[in-house]
Amino acid sequence: MRFKKRAAVLTVAMALAAPAVAQDVRYLAANCANCHGTDGRSAGGGGMPGLAGLSVAYFTEQMKAFKAGTRQATIMHQIAKGYSDEQVAAMARFFSQQKAE
Repeated sequence: MRFKKRAAVLTVAMALAAPAVAQDVRYLAANCANCHGTDGRSAGGGGMPGLAGLSVAYFTEQMKAFKAGTRQATIMHQIAKGYSDEQVAAMARFFSQQKAE
């Protein structure tokens, strides 16, 4: 019985936290806008690549490569190290759902 009670409490807590998580993801994604465009839609013209529409797997793989220093970059190595795996996963889902223009 205790397990069912704990599971119910956890389910309610997660449901209440869902809007905050969605808002946090938008905040995290907004940090990328200066270089990669609003919602990951790059202005193009040879600047930074867009993030909108990237697959979850590709985005996650690239962020891990930046963190490890195995992908060449100017400042992304430092930026990527500031995100937890959970935050990277949330941003990957967010950007994968955005439409590239």
